[in-house]
Amino acid sequence: MVEVENLGFGYRGGFRLAIPQLSLADGEKLAIVGPSGSGKTTLLNLVAGILVPDSGRIIVAGTEVTGMSDALRRRFRASRIGFVFQDFALLDYLSARQNILYPYRITPALVLDAAARDRAEALAEACGIGDKLDRHPAALSQGEQQRVAICRALVTRPRLVLSDEATGNLDPDSKARILDLLFRQAEEAGAAVLAVTHDHELLPRFERVLDFAQYRQETPA
Repeated sequence: MVEVENLGFGYRGGFRLAIPQLSLADGEKLAIVGPSGSGKTTLLNLVAGILVPDSGRIIVAGTEVTGMSDALRRRFRASRIGFVFQDFALLDYLSARQNILYPYRITPALVLDAAARDRAEALAEACGIGDKLDRHPAALSQGEQQRVAICRALVTRPRLVLSDEATGNLDPDSKARILDLLFRQAEEAGAAVLAVTHDHELLPRFERVLDFAQYRQETPA
């Protein structure tokens, strides 16, 4: 599902990532751990095509993301990748329902039909926010906003789910329930899951755990 080859990326005046090889199989659930600032979120942004590496290749579902234009990367991300952002990235002027269905509004390849709307409703019910779909983000708690973000990531039945602390703002019971939902929906869609987490209690739920600290290199002053 994901192949990373000879990847190099650096922030000006900051650290640099150097990843000789990293792979994620179809349907695999891989957790990424490591200290803050080690580049975990940066990797997710690179795989999603939000950032472009300085060198190397990233291949997702047989398509080289690094060879695409900005517009093609955006379309590919919206139609093939579900991304749960750490800061939720909800649009304040849209309701929870509209936020969940937002990928359909920005991607011509996705059809916003009755089936898509029904799926959004079903996901919201499963996440415990079925009665809050007409509310805007400002009227939702942090945990509720997180659930909206998770529903948005899953609604298109993506081939790959990227999760940046998807359960970080939830209580223990909700964490288990939401992770169950995320894994179940990914399995139904045949999707792989690449997840950044600081919650080590969740690690046994994943098939593989990768310590990311090995890939960070300090940039000389």
